[in-house]
Amino acid sequence: MTQHEAIDLKRYIRNIPDFPKPGILFYDISTLMREPDAWQIAMGRLARQIAAWEPDMLAAVESRGFLTAAPLADRLGCGMLMLRKPGKLPGATISHTYDLEYGSDTLQIQADAVKPGQRVVVMDDLLATGGTLSASVTLLQKAGANVVGASVLVELTGLGGRAKVNAPVKTLLSYDE
Repeated sequence: MTQHEAIDLKRYIRNIPDFPKPGILFYDISTLMREPDAWQIAMGRLARQIAAWEPDMLAAVESRGFLTAAPLADRLGCGMLMLRKPGKLPGATISHTYDLEYGSDTLQIQADAVKPGQRVVVMDDLLATGGTLSASVTLLQKAGANVVGASVLVELTGLGGRAKVNAPVKTLLSYDE
């Protein structure tokens, strides 16, 4: 075991109770990002996981997915596209609306962001109930992408979100909450 493999990255994730509303335990990745050595190790571990999928493109879910996808696209030598809320992307877009616990939401990509059959990995910070990650996969498939996987920093395994995602999922840190 190398020194980097021995580092427990969970030590760098701050838990904030009752944020953004009562009853929610928020896993704050900003504390991980502030520690340069820990952040480099996290990015290295994610890069190793994702490299096996041989992606042409990383698809970053707004907005915290941008934080991991940008440095990983650079490391892996692949492109990056953004999945954003409506009205944030110029030009023609493709949209997908999906249900949330209370209401619905919509994600968009630029219509020319992915070529048919391109190997794409979806990137986000957190997998909880799986709604956003599942919608991201559906949107990318609608655009013609070959979604080969999804990758997140943190997964809340007790919420069962992984089962909703129509792609293999790799997680850096898992919590049972």
